Amino acid sequence: MQANNQTSTIPLCVDYGYTSLNHYGEELCGDNVEMCVNDGWTTLVLADGLGSGVKANILSTLTSKILCTMTAGGADMQDCIETIIQTLPVCKERQVAYSTFSVIHVNDYGKGHLFEFDNPEAIWYHNGHTADFSRDELDICGKKVYHTDLQLESGDMVFVMSDGTIHAGIGQMLNFGWQRNEIKEHLDHYIDAHMSARAAACLLASACNDLYLDRPGDDTTVAAVRLHPRCEVHIMVGPPVDKEKDAEYVQNFMRGADKRIVCGGTTSQVVARCLGRQLKTSFDFPDKEVPPIGFIDGIDLTTEGVITLRRLLSLSEKYVSAKDLTPKTYAKKDGGSLLANIIFEEATHIVFFVGQNVNAAHSGLDIDITMKLKLVERLASNLRTMGKIVTVNYD
Repeated sequence: MQANNQTSTIPLCVDYGYTSLNHYGEELCGDNVEMCVNDGWTTLVLADGLGSGVKANILSTLTSKILCTMTAGGADMQDCIETIIQTLPVCKERQVAYSTFSVIHVNDYGKGHLFEFDNPEAIWYHNGHTADFSRDELDICGKKVYHTDLQLESGDMVFVMSDGTIHAGIGQMLNFGWQRNEIKEHLDHYIDAHMSARAAACLLASACNDLYLDRPGDDTTVAAVRLHPRCEVHIMVGPPVDKEKDAEYVQNFMRGADKRIVCGGTTSQVVARCLGRQLKTSFDFPDKEVPPIGFIDGIDLTTEGVITLRRLLSLSEKYVSAKDLTPKTYAKKDGGSLLANIIFEEATHIVFFVGQNVNAAHSGLDIDITMKLKLVERLASNLRTMGKIVTVNYD
């Protein structure tokens, strides 16, 4: 199946993520993923080094970094691949390259290329189900490299993977590993177009880990790229120092956002007062360690402040970890989980409005403005690691 040839006229956002399983007993993964964004183009490279351990890690890292660096510098993709093939040695015994790779190179309109060299064939998620790409065989330096012209649409995902995925379960749960059609059936059953690339990649890698009975017999990496519409989320964390600026501050917070979140009891009161709306508080405790949420008309989510942000930061640490296999979607209805679903799964652009007014209610508690600022800074850093465009405004 060939990607749609109709170019989108509306720029989309490119979401990417991956999850890796180390060969059981190895400290380093023999697979490596590099991602870079340059001039509206996103490049993701997944390289699989021969074998496992330190040597495989070095070779896959070398491969992925060279490809991303050359691509970011504007080099033609075929020239990049030719450089890699000429640079990497060949195993004398098996006559195979010391590293294989998959390259996704796509712009904000979904147009781009997919190159594959000896990795399992990529899987395309389109219109709610998986499909196969049409591929052209290229001869580059005597090696078979497969190329696909991409024209992706909103909600499309492209999955690339190392061969640990199709080897999952061999000699354990399955006789012949996890066949490609079975992988596609699993994705069809569990993912949807609203799931982030990182969440979808983690879901597939976690299933592989289950087939390996938590003892992977091969390095296993799943990476995904997803296109979706822009979603700008504004988050207010604290009112401004000058109370005379409250109305202006709230007005700026409300302007131009697709979704709006307010964190903090005092902050919620300020927003409700400036908007002339009622603040209601829930008495439900879905999680006993996270205070209940509130409700303000026109605000998508209203939560408590520092405790909820601490939970969000903890979830973000797991989310950005390529080795963490906990689900990257959140079914619970506590403030931290609801925040995570919006910020991690939906948002593409995030603007923090961080008011630095000192809350008298925090006097004598382990809460101060410095701690709140550090929470926001660490959270912003993790969000940028996820590929989000983050702006922090202080007042």
